[in-house]
Amino acid sequence: MKILFMHPNMPGQYKHLITEFVKDPKNHVAFVTKPSRVEIDGVHKITYTTPREPSPHTHRYLQHAERAVLQGQEVWRVLHKLKKEQGYVPDIVVGHPGWGDALYIKDVYPNTPFFGFFEFFYHSDGADVGFDGADPVSEDDKARIRTKNMHHMIGLEYADWGISPTFWQHSLHPAAYQSKISVIHDGINTVKAAPNPDAKVQLNKDGPLFKVGDEVVTYIARNFEPYRGFPSFMQAAEKILKDRPNCHIIAIGADDVSYGRRPPQGTTYRQMWMDKVDLDMSRMHFVGTLPYEHLIRVLQVSAAHLYLTYPFVLSWSSMEAMATGCAVIGSDTQPVREVIQHGHNGFLVDFFDPEAIANQVSEVLDAKDRMQKIRDQARQDMIMKYDLAKLLPLHKNLIIDVAEGRLPPPTDQKIQGLYDMKKAA
Repeated sequence: MKILFMHPNMPGQYKHLITEFVKDPKNHVAFVTKPSRVEIDGVHKITYTTPREPSPHTHRYLQHAERAVLQGQEVWRVLHKLKKEQGYVPDIVVGHPGWGDALYIKDVYPNTPFFGFFEFFYHSDGADVGFDGADPVSEDDKARIRTKNMHHMIGLEYADWGISPTFWQHSLHPAAYQSKISVIHDGINTVKAAPNPDAKVQLNKDGPLFKVGDEVVTYIARNFEPYRGFPSFMQAAEKILKDRPNCHIIAIGADDVSYGRRPPQGTTYRQMWMDKVDLDMSRMHFVGTLPYEHLIRVLQVSAAHLYLTYPFVLSWSSMEAMATGCAVIGSDTQPVREVIQHGHNGFLVDFFDPEAIANQVSEVLDAKDRMQKIRDQARQDMIMKYDLAKLLPLHKNLIIDVAEGRLPPPTDQKIQGLYDMKKAA
């Protein structure tokens, strides 16, 4: 089978799927993406570059759409040339319509099924936008957000089938298209992300050596930004460190912005909040981004892990923390509450209440014996519901079925039945 994957940042969500398909020598796996140093054995890499950024003269509602069109147009040109000169026609195309790469895929391959990753459909209320009452949504914002879904709607229309990683993310898509979107999470490697009672971490050669049982609190975000609760985290960290003289906090992440508004030019959210809180920097450790293996070791020694987020896409790190047996304190937001049940496999706290967050962390640290049951349940739930070894075959087989014209029924019980949870309202 000839499979074409699409994502501007190879491998995107498809690292494990690619590995599975490449194992079979009968498969030809290609990936169309922007230039990068990433190379995967057995994968034919096809690159494209966009000639420019959206014009500053384009209406601001349409700049997001123009960027998508520019990427889609270049992908169309590259694949059209490949088809014309080499006769390349895949049996299925697998991609993320949110970037625009796949915008014109049906114009190149009208008879090839498209399998989409439907991660997020924007709303002006009930999700991320307007969640923070201090940042009110104007009528202008509502119109801009509606327009931002233009290429998402096109993707939903031309897709033959697709997936969303959580039931809540699935529920955000227009009802008319939900029946052709299955709910399958990307999957967590619960073999690598697993408890290790002998784990030790030294952040630098002169720093303390942390081991399992120490008062170590962790926080992970790709970037330190409001969408991932950084302001609440910093205020909670101040109280935690003052209340607990033996506690250390390890914050993993970068100072860029992935989602939402950027801070004023010339500063970062971390710099802004360092000026507002009083932290004992001998026990507050900002370590930047870490290689995966090192990140897992940090989680293995963590006594309490904080995961805060707007109602938005769910971070893999929150589930990897649960898989390693962390006691996770998560924000009481969707889709976190789809994964964490308060007092059962973790704890839920008010996103905007740093004092409550800090108090919950102290409760976890003070009740080590009682927390073991919570930790064990967290790992068990990851194994039962979100284990890569279980989900990857379902994901792979669904792609094969769609490629061969066997579309699932509107409600795929085989996949959705794996989960013991109700779709979020």
